[in-house]
Amino acid sequence: MQEKVIITCAVTGSGATVGKHPAIPVTPAEIARAAIEAGEAGAAIAHIHVRDPKTGAASRDPALFRDVVERVRASRSDIILNLSCGAGGRYDPHPDDPRRHGPGTTIVQPAERMRHVTELKPEICSLDVGTMNMGEFAFVNIPRHLREMATLMRAAGAKPELEVFDAGHIRFASQLVADGLVDAPPLFQIVLGVAWGAPQTPETMAFMKSLLPQRAIWAAFGISRMEFPMAAQAVLLGGHVRVGLEDNLYVDKGVFGSNAQLVEKAVRIVRLLGPEVATPAEARRILGLRGTQ
Repeated sequence: MQEKVIITCAVTGSGATVGKHPAIPVTPAEIARAAIEAGEAGAAIAHIHVRDPKTGAASRDPALFRDVVERVRASRSDIILNLSCGAGGRYDPHPDDPRRHGPGTTIVQPAERMRHVTELKPEICSLDVGTMNMGEFAFVNIPRHLREMATLMRAAGAKPELEVFDAGHIRFASQLVADGLVDAPPLFQIVLGVAWGAPQTPETMAFMKSLLPQRAIWAAFGISRMEFPMAAQAVLLGGHVRVGLEDNLYVDKGVFGSNAQLVEKAVRIVRLLGPEVATPAEARRILGLRGTQ
């Protein structure tokens, strides 16, 4: 196991969780406050999506990202910001002609998906490595687009968090590393339980970990009721941990949790298993973020 375990808190996500939980962060002020509170509870990293403040729907508006980032940076929080680049990859075929896009399509060019990262230069941003069925839509991330996004991330000084939802995604992400498009040490996030990706089982996590390139840094998470079992499994296998309202709404069975409460529970699990929880400064050194190499 690691001596120091990094906890990431994914504070809001992009799913249809507004209305399913009494306090999903929606506005930039709410998202920033959730990130700060997660840091106070023990998270070293906050994974940031933004939402339309009026509707609660997922957004990729750079102005909303800027508002969140500036609020967190203006606070006393030292939490590392990891900006999501997942929005802009969904494909919904038109019901009459699959060669045309339907109303659920959000696909845009890689540079447009990356505009908030190019402007705000976060320390980390996510790179979803692979095309897959996600719910009832296709999540489209073709190799050419991923190479372009990785190049833009490097130019912005942001470390890619290589989000892998299945075994083949690890193969391609490892090729990005081998081709020099992702700097060492690479950071992988193993995503388990999303429909229709890899299942959230100990066997799956161990298998996907076995495929990672040497000296890779990795974390893993499961969704819904498997959030905390998968957190424990990641620690036992030598990885890092992610929790948060993006992935799970409950701190105990039937009990809604806040992001801070989810982090506090993850902290207890990590410490019960033996390691200590990494501070943001320690996480920066572990990950080799800019200025710490």
